[in-house]
Amino acid sequence: MPAEFAAHDACWMLWPQRPDTWRLGAKPAQQAFVDVATAVSESETVIVGVNDDQYENARYQLPDHIRVVELSSNDAWMRDVGPTFVTHPQHGLAMIDWEFNAWGGLKGGLYFPWDKDRRIRTKIAEMLGVPRFEAGVVLEGGAIHVDGEGTLITTEECLLNPNRNPGMSRTDMERILSAQLGIDKVIWLPRGCYLDETDGHVDNLCCFVAPAEVALSWCDDSSDPQYVICREALEVLEKASDARGRRLNVHRLPQPGPLYIGEDESSGIDRLSSSHPRQPGDRMAASYINFYIGNSVVVMPLLDPAHDDEAREVIQRLFPERRIIGVNAREILLGGGNIHCITQQQPRAPLNVG
Repeated sequence: MPAEFAAHDACWMLWPQRPDTWRLGAKPAQQAFVDVATAVSESETVIVGVNDDQYENARYQLPDHIRVVELSSNDAWMRDVGPTFVTHPQHGLAMIDWEFNAWGGLKGGLYFPWDKDRRIRTKIAEMLGVPRFEAGVVLEGGAIHVDGEGTLITTEECLLNPNRNPGMSRTDMERILSAQLGIDKVIWLPRGCYLDETDGHVDNLCCFVAPAEVALSWCDDSSDPQYVICREALEVLEKASDARGRRLNVHRLPQPGPLYIGEDESSGIDRLSSSHPRQPGDRMAASYINFYIGNSVVVMPLLDPAHDDEAREVIQRLFPERRIIGVNAREILLGGGNIHCITQQQPRAPLNVG
């Protein structure tokens, strides 16, 4: 599995419309998705999958150079329902097809059913004409980050959660990750961000920005539960080495907020018994780590005027050769994730395929 900071051929997204996730019929969220797609498209081809009943609306709202394809889904989290792409120097591009149970199935999952989401990987494999390998385990793309050189980072809270793969040990999961992704070492962080409804996806807490370089969401408020979480992660990272024996350089990225759902924001969401409740005053798992690394840009969420500029400066230092584009992303956060969660990179296939 190539690193996200390696070259891409495309970025895949889905179109939001689910009214029990996205407020006001998803209209504010759709604008945010348009902004993200437009920003990423400065760097690479963007393909947006849309349910049939929203095809014309999406085609009208998205710029002409962004591809819009009919690709049915239950919701719009392409990072988690889309494929994990892998490459081979002789055989080119392929994808891993993990099982998906909406972040916990009937034991804490965020909605039901998820039947359309489970077919997305098969459909994309058909569209691209690439091999698809069924992994046989539940895993979402946001639960892992790799350096492209044999190292994977994840959280125990998510990958070892009994609502994903009951009874699976760290050793069992490491064996599967090695076989499917070609990695040699897993760095296990204890848990993800506070109240992250994905059960602790690593892409909201920590990510690789270069070989042996990681960014970590950071909180200096000792009264905030996130304070302990990020220090637990830092302790692991500072003691860890990657698959090539290098010690990790950890860059701290300030945490926004804390941010909470407003009364007006909550009132615009449909209430269904089969979906995750979003109540006024609920804290959201806000993080600047949830950015997308494109070929020539980094698209980051703007979440908190008190911290946006500082976060942008840190990200610019981490990616001096890329242009940093900030997108107002509160509407995406209200749905439970952010920019990294709604995007999935398609790596550039090797040139010497034969």
